Amino acid sequence: MWLPFLGLIIGVILGLLTDIKVPEEYSNYLSIAVLASLDTLFGGIRAQLKNIYDEKVFVSGFFFNILLAASLAFLGVHLGVDLYLAAVFAFGVRLFQNIAVIRRIILSKWSNRHEKKKKLQ
Repeated sequence: MWLPFLGLIIGVILGLLTDIKVPEEYSNYLSIAVLASLDTLFGGIRAQLKNIYDEKVFVSGFFFNILLAASLAFLGVHLGVDLYLAAVFAFGVRLFQNIAVIRRIILSKWSNRHEKKKKLQ
């Protein structure tokens, strides 16, 4: 479970240390890719906490989500419609749902551990 966090930390550090500028015309694609990757990351953390994590599902979901979101953005640009907003909305909702479930699981585990310590005393 520590590997995604390590990758995230390394990515943030490399991003802060380099002077790479993303052209404005690609900003929609980048924002969707970041949201899709965060959604997949928190989905993987959620699955790990529920003991149902599968690497194949995680990796395939990561690339499929990014590909689907970028395709929607690309299609929207050519149709003159902001379809990337649909992906932003969908991934945003899923991201917040995953974070809420992770919070509940962690609080539940902490509460159970705290109750066990009380019973032992």
